[in-house]
Amino acid sequence: MSKTILITGGAGFIGSALVRHLIGQTNFQIINVDKLTYAGHLASLESVIDNPQHVFKEADIIDKQAMRAIFDAYKPDAIIHLAAESHVDRSIDGAAAFISTNIVGTHNLLEVSKEYYEDLGDDQRDQFRFLHVSTDEVYGELGETGLFSEETSYDPRSPYSASKASSDHLVRAWHHTYGFPVLITNCSNNYGPYQFPEKLIPVVILKALQGEEIPVYGDGKNVRDWLFVDDHVKGLLTVLKNGKTGETYNIGGHNEKQNIEVVKMICSVLDNLRPRDDNRSYSTQISFVKDRPGHDWRYAIDASKIQRKLGWTPNETFKSGMKKTIQWYLENVEWVEEVTDKNYGLERLGKG
Repeated sequence: MSKTILITGGAGFIGSALVRHLIGQTNFQIINVDKLTYAGHLASLESVIDNPQHVFKEADIIDKQAMRAIFDAYKPDAIIHLAAESHVDRSIDGAAAFISTNIVGTHNLLEVSKEYYEDLGDDQRDQFRFLHVSTDEVYGELGETGLFSEETSYDPRSPYSASKASSDHLVRAWHHTYGFPVLITNCSNNYGPYQFPEKLIPVVILKALQGEEIPVYGDGKNVRDWLFVDDHVKGLLTVLKNGKTGETYNIGGHNEKQNIEVVKMICSVLDNLRPRDDNRSYSTQISFVKDRPGHDWRYAIDASKIQRKLGWTPNETFKSGMKKTIQWYLENVEWVEEVTDKNYGLERLGKG
């Protein structure tokens, strides 16, 4: 029997990776809902857009009536909720879109999903799941030591992380108040192919190739844990299939790196794969710029629960994942040009 999964944000970075991974697996029908903001692109779905397992619906989770119509038409067995405004820098410049999509939109989706769930037969209700995908940034920041676990208290410190923390709390409330079968995941920094070039890794790759200064906030010593997007996708599906409702699972890559380490690694890989005409290292283009407001010092995920309870571990090392990512950008200049043709995305970096 086929299973229908409704994915919100399925034309975004993580969402499109999830859709591409699922297409070809015989027991899934994918209903892909995305409003196609600057970070959502059908170009990221070109290889699967016409596959009979895939249905794309351009819609906004803020539009409750549109969501009801989609639920009524396609009758999903599970929801994977990825739709979100996700860039910290953009939230600093303007928080309203983050409040609207991440909080109000999640509330609308919960309301529509709950109404739909309550009308299901007993067997369908037993199988139904609502997986809410969140971030490690809800936990705040760490010092030199320690890890974020599922029991870490929330301490969001940017408009983005505050909006995601709010949505997490709403999802938990729907479980505890209504018995709605939710799952929550909190992931570390994702990277990989098809990431919109406003995040650190694609920005560095493209700035380097264009011969421009590579901007690094502050002294570059802020630490993040890096997770290859395809590993994250497999973690999400593991939680959806085997996770216990009402539980939270942290998904991390076990790859803590200072930002400056990441930048220098990208430069080193590019030096080998695409040497500069003058044979100088791309690292000579690094430029330290004014730090952004409230820049958290360190994030690091304890992913032992998902490993212990569900048997998930990442497949990619940071070195192997980075090489795949850089090679992809080198081979997909047309995609980069298509998604950036409206001058989205790079104006914030370095403003401080």
